[in-house]
Amino acid sequence: MIDLFFRGGPVMYPLLACSILVLTVIIERLLFWISVDLNRDMKLIEDVLELCRQGDWEAVRTKVSGSKDFIIRVIVSGILHREFSMTKAMEASAAEEIRNMRRYMGVLDTMITVAPLLGIFGTVIGIIASFEALGTAGIDQPQVVTAGIAQALITTATGLGIAILSVFPYNYFNSKVEKAVLNIEKYATSLEIVYEKLEGNLEEPRS
Repeated sequence: MIDLFFRGGPVMYPLLACSILVLTVIIERLLFWISVDLNRDMKLIEDVLELCRQGDWEAVRTKVSGSKDFIIRVIVSGILHREFSMTKAMEASAAEEIRNMRRYMGVLDTMITVAPLLGIFGTVIGIIASFEALGTAGIDQPQVVTAGIAQALITTATGLGIAILSVFPYNYFNSKVEKAVLNIEKYATSLEIVYEKLEGNLEEPRS
């Protein structure tokens, strides 16, 4: 591997930086999503919605104490601002949660595009070196020419490899975000319906 790296020429250094960056982001996002999944508590969410149906807001505050579930955070934000604008409060909280989930995704997206382009750049440099060697040494020394061609192929393969290995985690993390968005919408809508029904029941005796 070290021999291939040096044979790939100067473009291998930015490609190495790209690979380190990609690996760092993938590990960080994996740890993030493992933490998110471990903190999920579907039973707590259902319990909170049931307490909301009863209008027991004090019990909700006690129940969610210490919870790190992102859906709970969105719901609690809506409950805290229920007398002003529950929907807007939950939208703002959800936007913050989704922003955290999408963190560094732009890096992976960029690497998927940049790595192959760097590989092609290395290819062009290798081919130029091959033609220069051909002009200097002539066809009597084909090994001089093939060295440039080898450099071109190594950088292309490296760039494509980085991009290919970035696509799978990128799509996986995106699917996790999309699923989280659907869950937020589901439970935020449930809370809005519960609160509207509760408010309607409280207003009936006044009329």
